[in-house]
Amino acid sequence: MILACWSPKGGSGTTVIACGLAAVLARSGPAAGALLVDLAGDATAVLGVPEPAGPGLAEWLAAGGDVGVGALARLEVAAGTGLGLLACKPPGPESRLGPGRAETLLDALGADRRAVVADCGSGAAGAGLVLAAGAAASLLVLRPCYLALRRALAAPVRPSGVVLVAEAGRSLGRRDVEDVLGVPVMAEVAVEDAVARAVDAGLLARRVPRPLERALRPLVVGHAGRDAA
Repeated sequence: MILACWSPKGGSGTTVIACGLAAVLARSGPAAGALLVDLAGDATAVLGVPEPAGPGLAEWLAAGGDVGVGALARLEVAAGTGLGLLACKPPGPESRLGPGRAETLLDALGADRRAVVADCGSGAAGAGLVLAAGAAASLLVLRPCYLALRRALAAPVRPSGVVLVAEAGRSLGRRDVEDVLGVPVMAEVAVEDAVARAVDAGLLARRVPRPLERALRPLVVGHAGRDAA
C-alpha cells in the first residue's frame, strides 16, 4: 500500500513526517521492510544518508519509456534497517517529467510488497500530484493555521486523512481542521525538540524519537489493518 504525504504549502514538516513514518513501518514489518520515495529532494538530508552520486529518481522520471521500472531497483539505496530509499536531488523532479512516467511510477510502487511512503512535497504538483491522488492513503500534512487550511481547501487532491503538526499557541485545533476539511485527523504530531535534534543530526532513520513514533503509531496500525484485509 502506498501512503502519500503532501502539504498545501512549504514548511509544514512533510518530509520529517514521511521519513519518520517510513522508518517506523520498516521496523514494524522487518520481513518486508519499507520503501521511501522522495519527490521533494530532502530525504537524504533528514535521514543522514549521502545523496546519490549518479542518477536518481528525478532522472528516471525525466527519461523516456525505454528506461523501464526495472531500473528503479538499481536506483534504490539503503537508508536504515529494512528501509530503502528512492532519492532525488533538490529541488525535485516536477519540472522534468517525461510523458506517462508518474503513472508508471505509481503502478510500480503499487506492485511493491513493502509498505511504500511517498514524500510528495508541497503543492501536490507533477509526479507528487499523481501519487497523492492515486495512493491508497493520501495524507495531508498540515499545521493548524488559517493560511494552510485555505490552501488545503483549494488543493487539487482531496486527502483521505490529515496528519496534524500541532503547535502551542494556535487558535485552531483538531476539531476545527476536521470541520473545515471534512476528513479525519489520523495522527497528531506535536512539535518536539527531540525531533528537531534528530533531524539536525541526521539520525532520524537510525533512531526515531519516541514522541514521533508514538504519534505516528495510528498510521502504522491502520496500514497493518489494511494489509490484513
